[in-house]
Amino acid sequence: MDSFNLKPKPMNKSTFILLISLFLLCKGLFAQEKIKISHLPYIQALTDSTVSILWTTNKDAIGWVEIAPDDQTHFYQQERPKIFAGKYGFKNVGTVHQVDLKDLKPGTKYRYRVYNQEVLKHEGTKVQYGDYTATNVYSEKPLTFSTVGTKKQVSFAVINDIHGKNEVMSNLLNQVDLNNTDFVVFNGDMVDNLLSEEQMFSGFMDNAIKTFASEKPMYYSRGNHETRGPFAVAYPKYFPTSSGELYYMFNQGDACFIVLDCGEDKPDSDIEYSGIVDMDAYRTEQAKWLEKAVENPIYKNAKYKIIICHIPPVLGWHGMEDLRNKFVPILNKSGAQIMLSGHMHKHEILKSDNTVNFPIIINSNVNLIKATLDDKQGSFKIYNQEGKLVEELLIK
Repeated sequence: MDSFNLKPKPMNKSTFILLISLFLLCKGLFAQEKIKISHLPYIQALTDSTVSILWTTNKDAIGWVEIAPDDQTHFYQQERPKIFAGKYGFKNVGTVHQVDLKDLKPGTKYRYRVYNQEVLKHEGTKVQYGDYTATNVYSEKPLTFSTVGTKKQVSFAVINDIHGKNEVMSNLLNQVDLNNTDFVVFNGDMVDNLLSEEQMFSGFMDNAIKTFASEKPMYYSRGNHETRGPFAVAYPKYFPTSSGELYYMFNQGDACFIVLDCGEDKPDSDIEYSGIVDMDAYRTEQAKWLEKAVENPIYKNAKYKIIICHIPPVLGWHGMEDLRNKFVPILNKSGAQIMLSGHMHKHEILKSDNTVNFPIIINSNVNLIKATLDDKQGSFKIYNQEGKLVEELLIK
Protein backbone atom coordinates (compact mmCIF):
# COMPACT_ATOMS: atom_id res chain seq x y z
CA MET A 1 0.00 0.00 0.00
CA ASP A 2 1.30 3.44 -1.00
CA SER A 3 1.88 5.93 1.75
CA PHE A 4 0.89 9.60 1.46
CA ASN A 5 2.62 12.55 3.05
CA LEU A 6 -0.22 14.63 4.58
CA LYS A 7 2.04 17.20 6.20
CA PRO A 8 1.08 20.72 4.90
CA LYS A 9 3.63 22.72 3.04
CA PRO A 10 4.99 25.73 4.93
CA MET A 11 3.42 29.07 3.95
CA ASN A 12 5.81 31.44 2.28
CA LYS A 13 6.35 34.93 3.71
CA SER A 14 4.53 36.78 0.93
CA THR A 15 1.34 34.75 1.32
CA PHE A 16 1.38 35.22 5.08
CA ILE A 17 1.70 39.01 4.80
CA LEU A 18 -1.11 39.08 2.21
CA LEU A 19 -3.47 37.11 4.45
CA ILE A 20 -2.72 39.29 7.48
CA SER A 21 -3.32 42.45 5.41
CA LEU A 22 -6.66 41.11 4.15
CA PHE A 23 -7.68 40.18 7.68
CA LEU A 24 -6.88 43.63 9.05
CA LEU A 25 -8.64 45.33 6.15
CA CYS A 26 -11.81 43.28 6.63
CA LYS A 27 -11.69 43.84 10.38
CA GLY A 28 -11.40 47.59 9.86
CA LEU A 29 -14.28 47.66 7.38
CA PHE A 30 -16.59 45.71 9.67
CA ALA A 31 -15.54 47.59 12.80
CA GLN A 32 -15.88 51.08 11.32
CA GLU A 33 -18.97 52.77 12.72
CA LYS A 34 -21.17 54.69 10.33
CA ILE A 35 -22.05 58.30 10.97
CA LYS A 36 -25.22 58.79 12.96
CA ILE A 37 -27.02 61.46 14.96
CA SER A 38 -25.92 60.65 18.50
CA HIS A 39 -28.23 63.14 20.24
CA LEU A 40 -31.35 64.39 18.52
CA PRO A 41 -31.98 68.10 17.85
CA TYR A 42 -33.28 70.51 20.46
CA ILE A 43 -34.42 74.13 20.37
CA GLN A 44 -32.70 77.08 22.04
CA ALA A 45 -32.93 80.89 22.06
CA LEU A 46 -36.37 81.03 20.45
CA THR A 47 -37.72 84.50 19.65
CA ASP A 48 -40.38 85.87 17.29
CA SER A 49 -38.02 85.68 14.30
CA THR A 50 -35.04 83.49 15.27
CA VAL A 51 -34.20 80.11 16.77
CA SER A 52 -31.10 77.97 17.29
CA ILE A 53 -31.28 74.24 16.63
CA LEU A 54 -28.57 72.00 18.08
CA TRP A 55 -27.70 68.32 17.81
CA THR A 56 -24.65 66.04 17.86
CA THR A 57 -23.13 63.34 15.70
CA ASN A 58 -20.69 60.53 16.45
CA LYS A 59 -18.36 61.60 13.60
CA ASP A 60 -16.98 64.90 12.34
CA ALA A 61 -19.36 66.30 9.76
CA ILE A 62 -20.88 69.38 8.23
CA GLY A 63 -24.48 69.99 9.22
CA TRP A 64 -27.54 71.86 8.07
CA VAL A 65 -31.23 72.32 8.71
CA GLU A 66 -33.92 72.08 6.06
CA ILE A 67 -37.14 73.97 6.83
CA ALA A 68 -40.60 73.87 5.31
CA PRO A 69 -43.88 75.66 6.02
CA ASP A 70 -46.46 73.82 8.06
CA ASP A 71 -48.80 73.21 5.15
CA GLN A 72 -50.24 70.11 3.53
CA THR A 73 -47.30 69.51 1.21
CA HIS A 74 -45.06 66.51 1.74
CA PHE A 75 -41.57 67.35 2.90
CA TYR A 76 -40.26 65.64 -0.25
CA GLN A 77 -42.52 67.59 -2.61
CA GLN A 78 -39.67 69.95 -3.44
CA GLU A 79 -36.14 70.75 -2.36
CA ARG A 80 -36.33 72.63 0.93
CA PRO A 81 -34.09 75.57 1.88
CA LYS A 82 -30.82 74.49 3.51
CA ILE A 83 -29.30 76.58 6.31
CA PHE A 84 -25.80 75.40 7.22
CA ALA A 85 -24.01 75.39 10.54
CA GLY A 86 -21.19 77.79 9.86
CA LYS A 87 -19.43 81.05 10.53
CA TYR A 88 -17.10 83.45 8.73
CA GLY A 89 -18.09 81.95 5.40
CA PHE A 90 -17.12 78.40 6.36
CA LYS A 91 -19.29 75.40 7.04
CA ASN A 92 -18.42 74.11 10.50
CA VAL A 93 -16.86 70.66 10.76
CA GLY A 94 -17.33 68.88 14.08
CA THR A 95 -19.64 66.74 16.18
CA VAL A 96 -21.70 69.53 17.82
CA HIS A 97 -23.90 71.31 15.31
CA GLN A 98 -25.74 74.61 15.77
CA VAL A 99 -27.83 76.19 13.06
CA ASP A 100 -29.23 79.67 13.66
CA LEU A 101 -32.41 80.33 11.72
CA LYS A 102 -33.17 84.01 11.14
CA ASP A 103 -35.80 86.19 9.48
CA LEU A 104 -38.63 83.87 10.48
CA LYS A 105 -42.22 85.04 10.68
CA PRO A 106 -43.64 85.73 14.17
CA GLY A 107 -46.24 83.33 15.50
CA THR A 108 -45.57 80.82 12.72
CA LYS A 109 -45.15 77.05 12.80
CA TYR A 110 -42.36 75.46 10.75
CA ARG A 111 -41.37 71.89 9.96
CA TYR A 112 -37.71 70.92 9.92
CA ARG A 113 -35.15 68.18 9.68
CA VAL A 114 -31.43 68.15 10.43
CA TYR A 115 -28.85 66.69 8.06
CA ASN A 116 -25.16 65.79 8.19
CA GLN A 117 -22.46 64.61 5.81
CA GLU A 118 -19.34 63.08 7.30
CA VAL A 119 -16.00 64.72 6.61
CA LEU A 120 -13.39 61.97 6.25
CA LYS A 121 -10.34 64.02 5.37
CA HIS A 122 -9.28 67.60 4.71
CA GLU A 123 -5.86 67.93 3.15
CA GLY A 124 -4.75 71.14 1.52
CA THR A 125 -7.68 72.44 -0.47
CA LYS A 126 -9.30 69.01 -0.94
CA VAL A 127 -12.06 67.64 1.28
CA GLN A 128 -13.14 64.01 1.22
CA TYR A 129 -16.75 63.44 2.26
CA GLY A 130 -18.43 60.28 3.55
CA ASP A 131 -21.99 59.13 4.26
CA TYR A 132 -25.07 61.13 5.17
CA THR A 133 -27.39 60.96 8.17
CA ALA A 134 -30.59 62.86 8.90
CA THR A 135 -33.74 62.89 11.01
CA ASN A 136 -36.59 60.91 9.49
CA VAL A 137 -39.20 62.71 7.39
CA TYR A 138 -40.05 59.66 5.25
CA SER A 139 -41.90 57.35 7.62
CA GLU A 140 -42.31 59.84 10.48
CA LYS A 141 -43.71 63.35 10.74
CA PRO A 142 -41.07 66.08 10.47
CA LEU A 143 -40.12 67.87 13.66
CA THR A 144 -41.74 71.27 14.18
CA PHE A 145 -41.30 74.51 16.12
CA SER A 146 -43.34 77.69 16.42
CA THR A 147 -41.92 81.19 16.71
CA VAL A 148 -43.15 83.54 19.42
CA GLY A 149 -46.27 85.47 18.51
CA THR A 150 -48.92 87.68 20.06
CA LYS A 151 -50.79 85.81 22.76
CA LYS A 152 -53.36 86.76 25.36
CA GLN A 153 -52.27 83.89 27.59
CA VAL A 154 -48.86 82.37 28.24
CA SER A 155 -48.29 79.06 30.00
CA PHE A 156 -44.97 77.60 31.09
CA ALA A 157 -43.46 75.06 33.49
CA VAL A 158 -40.37 75.22 35.72
CA ILE A 159 -38.24 72.44 37.20
CA ASN A 160 -34.89 72.65 38.97
CA ASP A 161 -32.30 70.77 41.06
CA ILE A 162 -32.87 67.47 39.27
CA HIS A 163 -29.20 66.45 39.74
CA GLY A 164 -29.36 63.76 37.06
CA LYS A 165 -32.41 61.99 38.51
CA ASN A 166 -34.28 61.23 35.32
CA GLU A 167 -37.12 59.45 37.11
CA VAL A 168 -37.92 62.57 39.14
CA MET A 169 -37.68 64.71 36.01
CA SER A 170 -40.06 62.41 34.13
CA ASN A 171 -42.56 62.34 37.00
CA LEU A 172 -42.71 66.13 36.98
CA LEU A 173 -42.76 66.68 33.21
CA ASN A 174 -45.47 64.03 32.75
CA GLN A 175 -47.80 66.36 34.67
CA VAL A 176 -47.34 69.11 32.09
CA ASP A 177 -49.80 69.45 29.23
CA LEU A 178 -47.07 70.15 26.69
CA ASN A 179 -49.52 70.77 23.84
CA ASN A 180 -50.83 73.80 25.72
CA THR A 181 -47.54 74.89 27.30
CA ASP A 182 -45.45 77.52 25.53
CA PHE A 183 -42.05 76.64 27.01
CA VAL A 184 -40.21 74.91 29.84
CA VAL A 185 -37.65 76.49 32.17
CA PHE A 186 -34.72 74.52 33.58
CA ASN A 187 -33.80 76.58 36.63
CA GLY A 188 -30.38 75.14 37.34
CA ASP A 189 -28.59 72.14 38.88
CA MET A 190 -29.91 69.63 36.37
CA VAL A 191 -26.79 67.52 37.12
CA ASP A 192 -24.39 67.27 40.07
CA ASN A 193 -21.50 68.47 37.89
CA LEU A 194 -20.48 68.41 34.24
CA LEU A 195 -17.98 65.66 33.43
CA SER A 196 -18.53 64.99 29.72
CA GLU A 197 -20.93 65.44 26.84
CA GLU A 198 -22.28 61.92 27.29
CA GLN A 199 -22.87 62.45 31.02
CA MET A 200 -24.72 65.70 30.36
CA PHE A 201 -27.04 64.13 27.81
CA SER A 202 -27.68 60.95 29.78
CA GLY A 203 -28.13 63.01 32.96
CA PHE A 204 -31.12 65.01 31.66
CA MET A 205 -30.89 66.31 28.08
CA ASP A 206 -31.76 63.05 26.27
CA ASN A 207 -34.82 62.83 28.49
CA ALA A 208 -35.73 66.44 27.74
CA ILE A 209 -35.31 65.91 23.99
CA LYS A 210 -37.44 62.78 24.06
CA THR A 211 -40.16 64.53 26.07
CA PHE A 212 -40.39 67.98 24.48
CA ALA A 213 -37.18 69.82 23.56
CA SER A 214 -37.06 68.93 19.84
CA GLU A 215 -40.25 70.90 19.27
CA LYS A 216 -40.85 73.01 22.37
CA PRO A 217 -38.44 75.74 23.52
CA MET A 218 -36.45 75.37 26.71
CA TYR A 219 -34.92 78.34 28.52
CA TYR A 220 -32.09 77.52 30.91
CA SER A 221 -30.82 79.38 33.96
CA ARG A 222 -27.42 77.91 34.84
CA GLY A 223 -27.13 76.67 38.41
CA ASN A 224 -24.06 76.55 40.61
CA HIS A 225 -23.60 72.81 39.96
CA GLU A 226 -23.35 73.39 36.20
CA THR A 227 -20.22 75.43 36.94
CA ARG A 228 -18.44 72.37 38.34
CA GLY A 229 -16.45 69.68 36.56
CA PRO A 230 -14.04 69.65 33.61
CA PHE A 231 -16.89 69.90 31.07
CA ALA A 232 -18.42 72.99 32.72
CA VAL A 233 -16.50 75.36 30.43
CA ALA A 234 -18.24 73.73 27.44
CA TYR A 235 -21.73 74.45 28.81
CA PRO A 236 -22.32 77.66 26.75
CA LYS A 237 -21.61 75.75 23.53
CA TYR A 238 -24.70 73.59 24.10
CA PHE A 239 -27.06 76.25 25.43
CA PRO A 240 -26.75 79.41 23.32
CA THR A 241 -28.88 82.44 24.18
CA SER A 242 -30.21 85.49 22.38
CA SER A 243 -27.66 87.75 24.14
CA GLY A 244 -24.62 85.54 23.56
CA GLU A 245 -24.18 85.38 27.35
CA LEU A 246 -25.58 83.07 30.02
CA TYR A 247 -27.72 85.97 31.26
CA TYR A 248 -30.35 87.14 28.81
CA MET A 249 -33.89 88.35 28.27
CA PHE A 250 -36.82 86.96 26.28
CA ASN A 251 -40.49 87.75 25.91
CA GLN A 252 -43.62 85.70 25.48
CA GLY A 253 -46.98 87.39 25.03
CA ASP A 254 -47.31 90.30 27.47
CA ALA A 255 -44.51 88.96 29.69
CA CYS A 256 -40.81 89.71 29.74
CA PHE A 257 -38.41 87.31 31.41
CA ILE A 258 -34.92 88.15 32.63
CA VAL A 259 -32.74 85.08 33.17
CA LEU A 260 -29.79 85.64 35.50
CA ASP A 261 -26.72 83.45 35.97
CA CYS A 262 -26.21 83.01 39.71
CA GLY A 263 -22.64 81.70 39.64
CA GLU A 264 -21.32 79.79 42.65
CA ASP A 265 -22.61 79.91 46.23
CA LYS A 266 -19.32 80.02 48.16
CA PRO A 267 -16.47 82.56 48.06
CA ASP A 268 -14.22 82.25 45.00
CA SER A 269 -11.32 81.21 47.26
CA ASP A 270 -13.18 78.15 48.61
CA ILE A 271 -11.22 74.90 48.39
CA GLU A 272 -14.02 73.28 46.40
CA TYR A 273 -13.30 75.47 43.36
CA SER A 274 -9.53 74.86 43.25
CA GLY A 275 -8.90 78.48 42.25
CA ILE A 276 -10.66 78.09 38.88
CA VAL A 277 -13.61 80.50 39.35
CA ASP A 278 -14.01 84.29 39.34
CA MET A 279 -17.70 84.61 40.16
CA ASP A 280 -17.66 87.90 42.07
CA ALA A 281 -16.30 89.79 39.06
CA TYR A 282 -18.70 87.90 36.81
CA ARG A 283 -21.72 88.97 38.87
CA THR A 284 -20.48 92.58 38.81
CA GLU A 285 -20.25 92.39 35.01
CA GLN A 286 -23.74 90.90 34.92
CA ALA A 287 -25.17 93.68 37.11
CA LYS A 288 -23.95 96.27 34.57
CA TRP A 289 -25.83 94.38 31.86
CA LEU A 290 -28.92 94.17 34.08
CA GLU A 291 -28.99 97.95 34.55
CA LYS A 292 -29.31 98.34 30.78
CA ALA A 293 -31.66 95.40 30.31
CA VAL A 294 -34.35 96.80 32.63
CA GLU A 295 -34.35 100.02 30.56
CA ASN A 296 -35.19 98.08 27.40
CA PRO A 297 -38.72 98.98 26.20
CA ILE A 298 -39.48 95.27 25.85
CA TYR A 299 -39.07 94.96 29.62
CA LYS A 300 -40.40 98.37 30.66
CA ASN A 301 -43.62 97.99 28.66
CA ALA A 302 -44.30 94.38 29.63
CA LYS A 303 -47.40 93.63 31.68
CA TYR A 304 -45.49 90.93 33.57
CA LYS A 305 -41.86 91.30 34.64
CA ILE A 306 -40.51 87.92 35.75
CA ILE A 307 -36.98 87.17 36.98
CA ILE A 308 -35.44 83.70 36.84
CA CYS A 309 -32.36 82.94 38.93
CA HIS A 310 -31.31 79.59 40.36
CA ILE A 311 -29.95 80.89 43.68
CA PRO A 312 -32.36 83.12 45.61
CA PRO A 313 -30.97 86.48 46.82
CA VAL A 314 -31.42 85.83 50.55
CA LEU A 315 -29.18 86.24 53.56
CA GLY A 316 -26.88 83.27 53.98
CA TRP A 317 -23.91 82.08 51.98
CA HIS A 318 -21.62 84.40 50.06
CA GLY A 319 -23.17 83.83 46.62
CA MET A 320 -26.68 84.56 47.89
CA GLU A 321 -25.63 87.82 49.52
CA ASP A 322 -23.60 88.89 46.48
CA LEU A 323 -26.72 88.41 44.34
CA ARG A 324 -28.75 90.32 46.89
CA ASN A 325 -26.33 93.25 46.96
CA LYS A 326 -25.72 93.52 43.22
CA PHE A 327 -29.01 92.52 41.57
CA VAL A 328 -31.84 93.30 43.98
CA PRO A 329 -31.49 97.13 44.06
CA ILE A 330 -31.68 97.19 40.25
CA LEU A 331 -34.67 94.83 40.17
CA ASN A 332 -36.51 96.79 42.89
CA LYS A 333 -36.30 99.98 40.84
CA SER A 334 -37.34 98.15 37.67
CA GLY A 335 -40.70 97.01 39.01
CA ALA A 336 -39.87 93.28 38.95
CA GLN A 337 -42.97 91.38 40.09
CA ILE A 338 -41.65 87.94 40.98
CA MET A 339 -38.48 85.84 41.05
CA LEU A 340 -38.38 82.09 40.45
CA SER A 341 -35.51 80.28 42.19
CA GLY A 342 -34.44 76.87 43.43
CA HIS A 343 -31.18 75.73 45.03
CA MET A 344 -32.48 75.15 48.58
CA HIS A 345 -34.10 71.73 47.88
CA LYS A 346 -37.20 72.79 49.77
CA HIS A 347 -40.40 74.66 48.99
CA GLU A 348 -40.81 78.18 50.30
CA ILE A 349 -42.45 81.39 49.13
CA LEU A 350 -40.79 84.54 50.44
CA LYS A 351 -43.08 87.56 50.59
CA SER A 352 -41.91 90.97 49.46
CA ASP A 353 -40.41 93.22 52.12
CA ASN A 354 -38.52 96.50 52.44
CA THR A 355 -35.33 94.93 51.06
CA VAL A 356 -36.74 92.75 48.27
CA ASN A 357 -39.82 94.39 46.77
CA PHE A 358 -41.11 91.27 45.04
CA PRO A 359 -42.03 87.73 46.16
CA ILE A 360 -39.62 84.85 45.55
CA ILE A 361 -40.78 81.31 44.88
CA ILE A 362 -38.06 78.90 46.01
CA ASN A 363 -39.06 75.72 44.22
CA SER A 364 -38.19 72.36 45.72
CA ASN A 365 -36.07 69.78 43.87
CA VAL A 366 -39.11 67.45 43.76
CA ASN A 367 -41.76 70.01 42.82
CA LEU A 368 -43.00 71.59 39.61
CA ILE A 369 -44.19 75.14 38.94
CA LYS A 370 -46.99 75.53 36.41
CA ALA A 371 -47.57 79.17 35.56
CA THR A 372 -50.30 80.89 33.56
CA LEU A 373 -50.26 84.58 32.66
CA ASP A 374 -53.38 86.21 31.22
CA ASP A 375 -55.07 89.61 31.05
CA LYS A 376 -56.20 89.49 34.66
CA GLN A 377 -53.47 87.82 36.71
CA GLY A 378 -50.44 85.59 36.85
CA SER A 379 -50.96 82.24 38.54
CA PHE A 380 -48.02 80.21 39.84
CA LYS A 381 -49.09 76.78 41.07
CA ILE A 382 -46.61 74.44 42.74
CA TYR A 383 -47.20 70.68 42.49
CA ASN A 384 -45.39 67.70 44.01
CA GLN A 385 -44.46 64.47 42.21
CA GLU A 386 -47.88 62.97 42.93
CA GLY A 387 -49.60 65.91 41.24
CA LYS A 388 -50.92 67.38 44.47
CA LEU A 389 -51.14 71.18 44.68
CA VAL A 390 -48.66 72.41 47.29
CA GLU A 391 -49.30 76.16 47.10
CA GLU A 392 -50.36 78.88 44.68
CA LEU A 393 -49.14 82.46 44.32
CA LEU A 394 -51.05 85.08 42.35
CA ILE A 395 -49.69 88.35 40.99
CA LYS A 396 -51.86 91.07 39.50
